[in-house]
Amino acid sequence: MPYDLVIKNGLVIDGSGLPRYRADVGVRHGRIAAIGRLRGERAREVVDAEGHVVTPGFIDGHTHMDAQVFWDPLGTSSCYHGITTVVMGNCGFTLAPCAEANKQLVIQNLQRAEDISPAAMEAGITWSWTTYPEFLDTLDALPKGINYAGYVGHSAVRTFVMGERAFEQQASDDDLRAMERQVRDAIRAGAVGFTTSRSPSHETPEGRPVASRVASWDEVRRLVGVMGDLNAGLLEIAGEGVDRAAGNPGVREWHVRLRDLAVDTGRPVTFGVFSRRAAPGVWKKYLDLLDETAAAGGRMFAQVHTRWLSALLSFKTQMPWDRLPLWKELRALPLAEQRRKLRDPELRKKLIQATEERDPKKALGVEARPADYEWLFVFDTIEGPHRSVAEVARERKQHPAETMIELALEKDLDLFFLMPVANEDQDIALEIMRHPRTVTTFSDSGAHVSQLMDSSLQTHLLYHWVRAKQAFTL
Repeated sequence: MPYDLVIKNGLVIDGSGLPRYRADVGVRHGRIAAIGRLRGERAREVVDAEGHVVTPGFIDGHTHMDAQVFWDPLGTSSCYHGITTVVMGNCGFTLAPCAEANKQLVIQNLQRAEDISPAAMEAGITWSWTTYPEFLDTLDALPKGINYAGYVGHSAVRTFVMGERAFEQQASDDDLRAMERQVRDAIRAGAVGFTTSRSPSHETPEGRPVASRVASWDEVRRLVGVMGDLNAGLLEIAGEGVDRAAGNPGVREWHVRLRDLAVDTGRPVTFGVFSRRAAPGVWKKYLDLLDETAAAGGRMFAQVHTRWLSALLSFKTQMPWDRLPLWKELRALPLAEQRRKLRDPELRKKLIQATEERDPKKALGVEARPADYEWLFVFDTIEGPHRSVAEVARERKQHPAETMIELALEKDLDLFFLMPVANEDQDIALEIMRHPRTVTTFSDSGAHVSQLMDSSLQTHLLYHWVRAKQAFTL
């Protein structure tokens, strides 16, 4: 049988860790059918890869493309960065199971926690399923430019079974049995695992914890236990936030629970690990946990990033002062009117003074937070180095807020600023990436769409860490 495509004479790096080798690759029906010396084989298309490396596409293991797949068949911007498979449904947030009556509860789970527009979800998604297997059937029928794998999410399962009670109450035995059935059916239908969130960063627009955060740890254990019984699936979990401050005694207790869950259920556990200026050294405890779990007979892997984890700020999206009263009034105006008012010297003076006020609302996730101008950078080049706002302000002899306003106006408000929220020390980021039980895969693509754009973390890995720094080989 002829191949659809043969890629000849390339240097194959297959992702297994083996050294590169020279081979041909035959593709049939969209899948790799053969690797080796394909001589005299017929093919509809032949590509000569002499002098080139042939590799599989990247798998982005941490995305929230669940909604976006309905209106974006290409899977942008992941598809532009060598990513051929994305895993969606992380942090307990999925679109299924979902009864029609509870659709708004599912949207609430996603709206603030993942910054996905409810209007976009209402307009862009045809809600034609109830159960997770039905959702997979719907997904299969969609046009897609990349491959998709999906978890089943705790918040969705909880709201499906409990409705509004999911945000307020502990589950009854009947509730738990019903949730177990939903997880079991989802895994059997093809879900790659189960996800949940305990993170204080995950709230509804009204400030309530998302549904999974209301659950007891025993509830989590029972639902992960379903996968243990099936000997299938992995757990992805957004942690309890005990690692946000150095010296928190809750870190060890949390780590013991995670270790025991991995060992007792026999299922792999994965979560994000980053370094933070505010909690120096905590990342080391997480790497130790990976090794400790392996020594105890469990499997645990960390999802890590290749650069700063940064919030993107701009007048077109979010700025550090948006929740302050005077700024809130300005930011409610159309962009053209904001531009005009920012050029008014008297109003600008008041706005700059207002930036010294205390923000009444706590920022979550990658929402803009009060500005630390030494750690707020002008995003005027792709790879940097980026100058801090504080540095530019000192040169201009201005208040840093005025510098940000002027820089933005000079670009017709079409300028972004970078606010790193994790992985600030790139030497530490490299050490984390080098650990044998970490995987560079945490783009959050599909979520935080006005706050973050990290689908390029894999091309950054190639450009910066492989080619420029030579910290890794292909």
